[in-house]
Amino acid sequence: LLTLSTTMPSAADLGYLVHKHPDKAQQFNLPVGAAHVFWPEVSAERATVALLLEVDPIGLVRKGNESFALAQYVNDRPYAASSMLAVALGNVFRTAMSGTCKARPELALLPIPLEIRLPAVPSRGGADLVTQLFSPLGWQVEAVAVPLDPTVPSWGDSPYVSLRLTGTLRLADALTQLYVLLPVLDDGKHYWVGEAEIDKLMRAGGAWLPGHPERELITRRYLRHQRSLILSAVDRLAEVDDLVPAPAEEAPTKPLATLRAAAVIDVLKAENASSVVDLGCGQGALLHELIADPAFTKVLGVDVSHRALEVAAKRLSLDRMPDTQRARIELIQSSVTYRDDRLTGHDAIVLMEVVEHVDQSRLVALERTVFGNAKPTSVIVTTPNADYNVLYPVLSAGTMRHRDHRFEWTRAEFAAWATTTAASYGYAVRFLPVGVEDSRFGPSTQMAVFRRAS
Repeated sequence: LLTLSTTMPSAADLGYLVHKHPDKAQQFNLPVGAAHVFWPEVSAERATVALLLEVDPIGLVRKGNESFALAQYVNDRPYAASSMLAVALGNVFRTAMSGTCKARPELALLPIPLEIRLPAVPSRGGADLVTQLFSPLGWQVEAVAVPLDPTVPSWGDSPYVSLRLTGTLRLADALTQLYVLLPVLDDGKHYWVGEAEIDKLMRAGGAWLPGHPERELITRRYLRHQRSLILSAVDRLAEVDDLVPAPAEEAPTKPLATLRAAAVIDVLKAENASSVVDLGCGQGALLHELIADPAFTKVLGVDVSHRALEVAAKRLSLDRMPDTQRARIELIQSSVTYRDDRLTGHDAIVLMEVVEHVDQSRLVALERTVFGNAKPTSVIVTTPNADYNVLYPVLSAGTMRHRDHRFEWTRAEFAAWATTTAASYGYAVRFLPVGVEDSRFGPSTQMAVFRRAS
């Protein structure tokens, strides 16, 4: 059970925010059972909406794959607020979690007084962990440990707390925080966790997770302690522009990292490139897209970090890849600032979010490596647009999007570097935006496409 109350002016308008009519009791069928939404109280002064998840234990047994025999029959899932309630929140209040409200658009943007109650929350870390997770987000936390057996005090407390949260927040922020932190407190999920779970974490936690003091613990538990997923998520958490929804005229429907990779693929195809070098490939985000498309017959992933290449190999499942596909891809360790003859003979070289990680004094060496020695037909460079940084609320003035960035170029600075480099090495260059483009500050990511003169 979860109840959410507000005492904002015209409190009954909470119905508009959650997209549920206060005069109706509703039922939603879910894979784990049925979710019921009803309103214990509604007035101009105070309104409360309740979400009751009625878990189907027989259905869980039929779908179960527990690690020990009795776990299907002896568990707390029908009684405690765990990942099942988080999934119910995501299904029942999906529109509210997105922060949109057509009937009251201005209300969805405003922090409102909220009180959230959950009578039974599993917390593998006790009441103290609940406070560590919710207090930095602006909540007043009352977490009372539930005794293991009230009639036998000597047994001590159970791993459950009765939780009351009070604070003034946007409703969308409150719901996304619960969506992420309930399974984190339980340190478990009722479903298989894979790559898609990273995207869920980025979408739900993008506005508040980067600055959370327990960010690593949250990431580790949310991803079920899977090392390869955690490493990938930590890198993405460090990239501000992959987390915070772009506040341009129209928000993108996909993470910027996804839009960026798709834009690069589109340009490669327009350039008729079939042999591609991903220089500074990191953990293989672009390699994954390249190898999935048979139009790219030869793919070379290059990075200076041996660890990143190991993660990329695991992420791509190289050891289980079909022989025909495996023959198309190779991973090597090398640097963007040193000549390497293995980079020659390819149609295109991609530097996706790479140049800003190189000291500016070393850019001349990078240019010589890519444009002077390798000499591909096409070079694609993407980099953050520093003009756009003012639109990110988590960035203070003068800071950059990633702790490892050596610099970030404005549109004018990027154009000047690209134009000079193209002229020096016999290339023509054009510029393209990536993602939604703000009318004043341009796109979050800027792209230069170089083509060698015939």
